[in-house]
Amino acid sequence: MIYTNMDRTLRYLGISENLDTAIRYLMSTDLKDLQMGRNEIDGDDVFVNRFDYQTMSPDQAIWEGHERYGDIHVLLSGHEKIGVSDTSALTMTDRREADDFVGFEGPVQTWCTMQPGDLLIVYPEDAHKVKVIDGESTHVQKACFKFKV
Repeated sequence: MIYTNMDRTLRYLGISENLDTAIRYLMSTDLKDLQMGRNEIDGDDVFVNRFDYQTMSPDQAIWEGHERYGDIHVLLSGHEKIGVSDTSALTMTDRREADDFVGFEGPVQTWCTMQPGDLLIVYPEDAHKVKVIDGESTHVQKACFKFKV
């Protein structure tokens, strides 16, 4: 997991080719111009999903993990908390290989408070619970980059 601010993003270049592609796109594109849904960057290796939602209580939010992709979470507006736990600390409850989705249950090890300008990069070992209310429910506009690991 990497939890940082957009102005420090370039220091994470060199970790992997697909992460580099995602970071370069992130830093050179006005994310508010993205279309809702999937936006192509480099085929199935790197793409970005643009979506909106209302934050919810931690009890309503679900854990998710991935086996083939890492994520870069970027808020365009609103605020939320994202819980992150190592998958070894959780119990797997669901696995949908075609969707690269793994469901979990268990405790949150770390909470990351997200606002526009913040950046959260998670890898397959980092299960994450997104859309969690931070004080009061808010409408969130988000871009979530997917990079194959």
